[in-house]
Formats: sequence, structure tokens, C-alpha cells
Amino acid sequence: MNSKYINHVCTLCLNLCILCMLNACQSLPSLQGRSVETHIAADIPSSLAYTNASLITQHPGLSGLYPLDDGHEAFAARMALIRAAEHSLDVQYYIWRNDTSGQLLFHELVLAAQRGVQVRLLLDDNNTVGLDKVLTALNQEPNIQIRLFNPFMHRHWRALSYVTDFARLNRRMHNKSITADNQITILGGRNIGDEYFDMGKGTLFVDLDILAIGPIVNQVSNNFDRYWNSASAYDFSRIVHRRNKLQASMPVFKRRSFNYLRADSYGNAYNRDNFINRLLDGSLNYQWAHLILVSDNPDKALPKGKNKSNTSQPTDSLLVAPDTAQSPVIKYEKASLTLNALAASVVEPQKDLLVITPYFVPTQTGLEYLFKLREEGVRVRILTNSLAATDVPAVHSGYVHYRTPLLKEGVEIYELKNQGFLKGPRDRAFTGNSESSLHAKTFTIDGQQLYIGSLNFDPRSARLNTEMGVVIQSPEMAQFMNQAINEALPDVTYQVKLSAQGKLEWLKTNDKNQTRVYHHEPDTSIWQRIWVKMLSWLPLESLL
Repeated sequence: MNSKYINHVCTLCLNLCILCMLNACQSLPSLQGRSVETHIAADIPSSLAYTNASLITQHPGLSGLYPLDDGHEAFAARMALIRAAEHSLDVQYYIWRNDTSGQLLFHELVLAAQRGVQVRLLLDDNNTVGLDKVLTALNQEPNIQIRLFNPFMHRHWRALSYVTDFARLNRRMHNKSITADNQITILGGRNIGDEYFDMGKGTLFVDLDILAIGPIVNQVSNNFDRYWNSASAYDFSRIVHRRNKLQASMPVFKRRSFNYLRADSYGNAYNRDNFINRLLDGSLNYQWAHLILVSDNPDKALPKGKNKSNTSQPTDSLLVAPDTAQSPVIKYEKASLTLNALAASVVEPQKDLLVITPYFVPTQTGLEYLFKLREEGVRVRILTNSLAATDVPAVHSGYVHYRTPLLKEGVEIYELKNQGFLKGPRDRAFTGNSESSLHAKTFTIDGQQLYIGSLNFDPRSARLNTEMGVVIQSPEMAQFMNQAINEALPDVTYQVKLSAQGKLEWLKTNDKNQTRVYHHEPDTSIWQRIWVKMLSWLPLESLL
């Protein structure tokens, strides 16, 4: 019996070794011969160009933005953008689910291509598991080009690739944007998937992005070109070689993950919002402001020895719209270029800093910066996920170390309940109801500036993943966000405080203004808390 068991173990180990060796032999293809492409000019005639021209002329030097804080409207906006495109669509995402929303938007890209629109689709390969057949079908369309960012050569045993190529595959493209005709763009925190559009069962994400026109669009297009032509972007056909029965014209690619009731709900939301007509007749209620695009250089995703950004000037990690004269500086020597670029794009907080982030692991550098702000009398508030609401307990285990030191310095900490919602920058609610998890990444400074983008406040965003977002110089939007959060906090969050004995406690206020005090993380099981405690003992922070 023992000898049979030993034989089985040895066979398994041998098979794993063989798989690892085979995986190691699969090197990335050469980029030689790959075409270098750029976006279309903004002055090419189109319906969107005609509509936007008069609006932009009335607001010289400013960009118009429309906040998308409702999940259904965020989906409708993307569908309308695709349907309104006449010349080009540049699409860049970290996650694209093969669920109802993902298949509907894939279908819209196909229809756009069939009417002559040139579609460039750039996907981070970490989240394309199960999509090879669908992407193969799309890639066969004459007007659709697909590239994979930091691809996995072994398509079936992806985990083994980490054994032989961890330094590269651990770095991901976290950017999210879609741009039509170099005239209008959507960017922010949302990926493509039902949970990001307030649809379906289970956990739904509280998220935020913006639709924008004006000078910011060309900056987003330039940024897309940098990634499309980067050393980490590979033509799909060079990575995936397979025959396929799927056809791009199929309305549904995978019936098991397509819900017809949800599809009807998306259709109803699209018709109700009448978004495409508002895009084309210029009736969207744009808010006009100076926007500054902050984005990583795609070289950040290369392994350290090949990372050109390590030796380049800090301007490589910052794109600044032409309507601003600010230039980047190195303000914090121990911080990444990403955070230095962001710091150079905003004013230093004098009165108030509100940070909203799903994952908060500030590191020692961030801790020292927040301590410095508190010493200068700045009010600092952090809103992040509670253990009950987070979708990544491992990141929560990195966050727990920082709560007590921050509270001792007077930083206010609020954690979203798993059934919370938030008011957005317009007079409506951020998506989030039955089971909610915070996914929006935003902050406001002194009620004057607002950031919206993909950047989490954790080491992964700072050092490993590429990120992008916009700094919005709009007191109106920043102050509305502050007011909305102030009104919502008592209802949708637990406030974390220190007791007289220096122990953590969570305060929950109900609709009758009655407060309940918890002495452990609320709405969680003892096993959840034990698991996070065990994870907190591991040296994981640099990976979080």
C-alpha cells in the first residue's frame, strides 16, 4: 500500500516536472514584423465630431465630462458609444467577462466592425481564461484586431507559467478605457462584467467612471497607442492557434453564461436612457473642467531588468493634457513614479483629503505621508471595504496592520457594509444594493480637485500593475462628492475607532440614529477572521 502511494506521488511529481519543462520551452514570439499603429485624427468628419465641435468651441481649453455612477447607465453608455462610432474604436480592459454584458458588448464590436469601423481590442491576458474561442472568432473579422497584454503562452495550464515566468506575469495592465472616433471616451474603475453594471445575483460592485469629450480624448488615444505598440502587447494570432466552430456573427457565444432575462434588462436600460440620441444631439449634461490624464508607461509591466521606466525620466509615467502647464516632479523618493506623477498633478492638501479605495495598503511611505498631513492639520478620511464586503481577503490582511497607527494619528476610517450604497457625483446613487463591494477608486482634495481612475492605494497598483485615471479640477464636482459621502457614511459604513483601552471597535448606526458597537469585524464568521489573521502573518505585502 505504501509503495503504491509512493509510486503515485512520484508519477505526479514527474508529470508536473515535465509540464514545467514544456511550459518553460514555450517562449514569447518575436515582435518583429508587428505593425505600429496610431489612432485616427480628431478632425476626421463624423457624427460625434459634428456634435462635439460646437460644445467644445463654447468651452475653450476645457473637457466635458459626464459621471457614470449608475451601473445600468454605465452599460448603456458603452453600448451607445460603440453604436455611434463611424471610424474607430480603441478598447482597453483588464477584465472582460464572458457573461451577459460581455457577450452583448462583444456582439456590438462585431456589428461595428461589419459596418466598417476599425476596432482595436487590447486585453490583459490574466483574465481571458475561457475566452480563446470567442476571441478567435472576433479576430477573424477583417476590421477587428486583438492584442493580448503580457500573455500566457500555455493556455491550459496557466498556473505553471508563474513557476517559470513569475517576474513578468505578476505585472498586469489594470487600465480601462473605450474611445470612439477619437471624439469621446469612457475611463475609470469599471471592467466589463455583469457585477460591474449592477446586474445579477451575488456581490455587485460600487463603481465609478466618466464619459468625456474635448482635449482629454486625444490624450487617452495617445496613451492607448503607447500600450498597443508596447513591448508587452502581442497579436492574438501569434499567441492562440486553434480552429474554432464559433462565428463572430453569433448573437450568443456561450449559452451557459448568457442570461436572457439580464439581456432584456440591459436592453430596457439602454432604451430608457436614450443614451445614443443624447450623445449625438449634444444634450448630455456635461460638466466642463480642466482634466489631467495620469497614466503609467507600459514599460512598467516588463520585468525589472527590462523595465525601461526604471532609468527614464519621470515624465514617462505622466501624460498631461495640453490645457495645463504643470510638470511632474519627484516629491517622494521612496514612492513609485506613478504616485509621484499623481502627486505632481494635484495640489497638496491643505484642509481635507478624502480617499475612496476598495483596497487600502498604504505601505510605510504612505503611512508617513498621511502622518505628515495630520501634523499639518489636514483632515484625512479613508473609505474602504470591510472584511464582510471585500472580494479579496488577502488584501484585507495587508490593510489590518495599518488601522491602529492611522487611528492614533487622528485619521478617520470608514468601512463599507456589504449592503451599502453611496451617492455619486450627480443626484443619484452609486450602484450597490443587495450585496455590495466597493470598487470605485477616487479621492478629493480640499473640495477643489477630484481623481477618478483605476489606481488602488496598495503596493500592486504602485509598483506592479499599470494604471490610468484623470485629475478633475472642478470644485463643483469635488464638493458634491464630499457632501454626498458625508450624508451617506452613517448609513452605509462602519466607523472604525479606538476604545479607551486602545482596542479596535466598529460603530454601526441604524436609521433611528442608534449606534451599536462591535468588538470584532462585523458581519463576519470566526473562520473569516481567523483566515485573515493567518494571512496577515505572511510576507505578502509587496504582492498585494
